Amino acid sequence: MSFSRRSYVIAILLVLGAGFFWRESGGISGPASKYGPDALWALLVFLGFRIVSPRSPVWTAGIGAVLFSFAVETSQLYHAPWIDAIRRTRLGALTLGSVFNWPDFPAYVLGITAGVIAEKTLLKVYR
Repeated sequence: MSFSRRSYVIAILLVLGAGFFWRESGGISGPASKYGPDALWALLVFLGFRIVSPRSPVWTAGIGAVLFSFAVETSQLYHAPWIDAIRRTRLGALTLGSVFNWPDFPAYVLGITAGVIAEKTLLKVYR
């Protein structure tokens, strides 16, 4: 059993709202202020994988999302005029980031793990 694509789209919209609120509110301080939105970004990647293949195993989407997130973070070590121009746009910065930061890796794993656990838990509840 899996959720519908519509369910994942709704989850994405909720996570996007939480991410924008988190980043813009200024009410959160410390490491949570910096790494919370990164965890939410990775959760969005996981949900994107679920939209593309909702019937695949949850763990497959989780591993794919971790690998994709790590690849995007690592790509920030590459600086060419064309990709830096994309990164200077709001959407480019939100999607690709701009500066490599190794502590983002655990934040990504945390966000994706939260998504995997939430989905596995909800699937058990709604069976």
